[in-house]
Amino acid sequence: MMLRIPISPPNQLTLLRILMTPVFLYYLFSENPVDKQIALGIFIIAAITDWYDGYVARRWGFITRWGKFLDPLADKILTSAAFISFIYIGYAETWMVWIIVVRDLFMTCLRGYAEFKGKPINTSGFAKTKTFFQLVVIYLFLVNYIVRTSDNLNLQFGWFFDMTASPAIMYFLMVITTLLTALTGLMYLNSNKNIITDLFSREQHGPTTE
Repeated sequence: MMLRIPISPPNQLTLLRILMTPVFLYYLFSENPVDKQIALGIFIIAAITDWYDGYVARRWGFITRWGKFLDPLADKILTSAAFISFIYIGYAETWMVWIIVVRDLFMTCLRGYAEFKGKPINTSGFAKTKTFFQLVVIYLFLVNYIVRTSDNLNLQFGWFFDMTASPAIMYFLMVITTLLTALTGLMYLNSNKNIITDLFSREQHGPTTE
């Protein structure tokens, strides 16, 4: 039996966000400085769709289990792509990025699985702080990269990023981001260990009633 995803308006926006990720990477790694600026615009538009699809889902009652799974997954795909790109740009260490990416994707899939099994796991306030910090770092690094790769922009704004996004500052920000991401992951598993244990024990002992 084929698994079908309900294509409601919020899910359409979520799928669009996933499709925008490779387009974002294509323009980011273009040799043309203008294309890199377009990449930033694509990332911002994708982030706006994240807010808007949630608004539409709540406003018109399009909240579904698929939506609850796909929406955070699309977010993690987009942010993971940005973090991975920083490895190739030279803004982040590989080990830092993989801790962030593996943790975020694993937790998102775990939450999605729990949602499908009728055992939803809520996100903590600290985890939301982690996500906000990640986005601040991503935007800072992206804008810094765009400024540094454009002679005109670097001439006008390079001094600002010398102070706010020097190699030492970027390394420090990535260390903090990595530690926050790993810590919130461990806290998430610990605070929900009973639910997680029950979730997989139910799977082993037979089908659940939903």
